[in-house]
Amino acid sequence: MTDLPAPVAARRGRPGYDQRQILEVAVTTFIEHGYDATSVALLAERLGLSKSAMYHHFTSKEQLLSSALDQALGGLEGVLLEPDAVSGTPGDRLGYVLDRAVQVLVDRLPYVTLLLRVRGNSEVERSALARRRAFDEKVTEIVSAAQLEGSVRADVEASLATRLLFGMVNSIVEWYRPAGAEDPAQLARDVLTVALDGLRTRRS
Repeated sequence: MTDLPAPVAARRGRPGYDQRQILEVAVTTFIEHGYDATSVALLAERLGLSKSAMYHHFTSKEQLLSSALDQALGGLEGVLLEPDAVSGTPGDRLGYVLDRAVQVLVDRLPYVTLLLRVRGNSEVERSALARRRAFDEKVTEIVSAAQLEGSVRADVEASLATRLLFGMVNSIVEWYRPAGAEDPAQLARDVLTVALDGLRTRRS
């Protein structure tokens, strides 16, 4: 995960926000109105700040978007570097990656929601999409290895299986509510049950 810079001290005479608080408001606004339709003026109004005060924390709307997308992508990319994602059987690694991806999604729900709405209309968005494709390709490698070892069925092409698995994971942003009855750990277990039981080979 890429941490944001340390919070800055509040200034007298206007609301005190650190960078993370401004980023959270920006992400919520981007999701509500769409990134392209959100102006710096609207963000400043939401925060009760002047544009110059906004620029004290972030130099542009693009920097806000880049920082927000990095929160989502950094979390997902970090999963692939964790010990249980790089050691063990491919089947176990796949299960671990899916479990942790659900946890990242829940922990960073607004940021992942924004990532999933990116369409490549700017250089920042195209860079994010390239990182997302690279993540998918690495997961596909794990799926392929699991197919070769026989722990998941091989009659579904690996890249398609990856897209279907993450289609299920990513759909969580549309309905999951942190205050709901199901906690993140149980949600991850349920996703694994539904997703992998459909891919696992049947053994006698």
